[in-house]
Amino acid sequence: MADSGEYLAELLAKEKSGQLRPSDRLSIPCQPMPEQDPFDRRENIGEVALGYTETEARLEALRCLQCRNAPCVEGCPVGIQIRDFIKEIVDGDYAKALAIIKQNSLLPAVCGRVCPQEVQCQEKCTVAKKFKDVSKAVSIGRLERFVADLDRNGGIPEVAAETGKRVAVIGSGPGGIVVATDLRRRGHDVTIFEAFHKPGGVMVYGIPEFRLPKAIVQKEIDVLAKMGVKIELNFVVGRTQTIEQLMKEDGFDAVYIGVGAGLPSFMNIEGENLIGVYSANEYLTRANLMKAYMFGKGADTPIAVSEKVAVLGGGNVAMDAARTAVRLGAKKVYLVYRRSEKEMPARVEEVHHAKEEGVDFRVLQNPSRIIGDENDRVKALELLKYELGEPDDSGRRRPVPIKGSEFQLEVDTVIVAIGNKANPLIGQTTPELKLNKWGNIVVDEKCKTSMEGVYAGGDIVLGAATVILAMGQGRTAAAAIDEYLATRK
Repeated sequence: MADSGEYLAELLAKEKSGQLRPSDRLSIPCQPMPEQDPFDRRENIGEVALGYTETEARLEALRCLQCRNAPCVEGCPVGIQIRDFIKEIVDGDYAKALAIIKQNSLLPAVCGRVCPQEVQCQEKCTVAKKFKDVSKAVSIGRLERFVADLDRNGGIPEVAAETGKRVAVIGSGPGGIVVATDLRRRGHDVTIFEAFHKPGGVMVYGIPEFRLPKAIVQKEIDVLAKMGVKIELNFVVGRTQTIEQLMKEDGFDAVYIGVGAGLPSFMNIEGENLIGVYSANEYLTRANLMKAYMFGKGADTPIAVSEKVAVLGGGNVAMDAARTAVRLGAKKVYLVYRRSEKEMPARVEEVHHAKEEGVDFRVLQNPSRIIGDENDRVKALELLKYELGEPDDSGRRRPVPIKGSEFQLEVDTVIVAIGNKANPLIGQTTPELKLNKWGNIVVDEKCKTSMEGVYAGGDIVLGAATVILAMGQGRTAAAAIDEYLATRK
């Protein structure tokens, strides 16, 4: 609104005098997130969501009813005191708001951008329930991002006196960062071992720049380094050294495994070995971590130069792959999903952005085979149409193929984004570790594995999860490791 500043001043005056009623708060419009123009952003990798202005943030914060029981906190995997930090935004004390968030979350600039608040804290929001519409909840994630982005230098947490105990953290993703930070704060000597040539895990190789700028992740890594955490890159645990060697030969007292679930799943259909078929993991890693989007401008990472791309899947990774293909110059990008759009696990916001950018959604369709030309290159996708039947174990209606509905879609690239599973390497080289039937590490409520002194969390335990869930397990594991180390002489 043109006079939003005056409107804010009026509301703040009423709030300060105690005259701002719940009905007044509910009448404040939801504040949309400013974004790049859909046409313009197809041509760049800059962040799509531009962040709230101060006026927008304070208006959005005023929508919070400041419920006594704060049901939103129940939906937060790390228990951020949401009501309290939002109140500080209303009052204009952004440093205090950030301090409240950081009591529970070490990566607010990351979580504010990529966490699925609409099925976590915002789903529990009283305002959402009042309107019977989660899209009208207080925009908790956007407010978290607002205060995090004001923190330009990233405060260095205080480190306790050295304990003499050494901890190896395997993987530098969100869970690993939380474990390393918490244990270093307690005075333990912490080393992170990362398989790639850059730290950050899925935040660097999996999530595109247009959703999560890499500079934000690097700032968190820099904080670790300033705290005294050591980071070993190009170190593949299970190949470079095993967990047993780290403990028995290198003298680590405890180990945290946070390697994610990076082994892509495929459909096991004819043609998946053709030239032009990628896993979403490979495609996104080339584009994000290895900067294939800069080909010819400082990076020589090879990647498919595609005209017509089909992305298979309906989750956030599928959306990331489809939107990356758009930015890499594909003239046509199809998103093929066997259920309806309603059943898609991707965030509503990501689906909306993909559509705005021209991705063609082909729902209730699924590939039966990939067709190649005489040079074994992808030339088409054979699709089968589906209809929805009864709900399956996931609670979603089961897709049922329609007999005789096959047709072909002309494409030159296929990106498979139907999920990931645990990489078997650590399990193969550490037989003492108990795994479940899917290859995930089995842990107890304190994230302790079957091996003495070894803990695990994140996707390698949960399967495909989220940044905030990995952080929650990391915090649990760090507390348990600290407790364990206190018992060792």
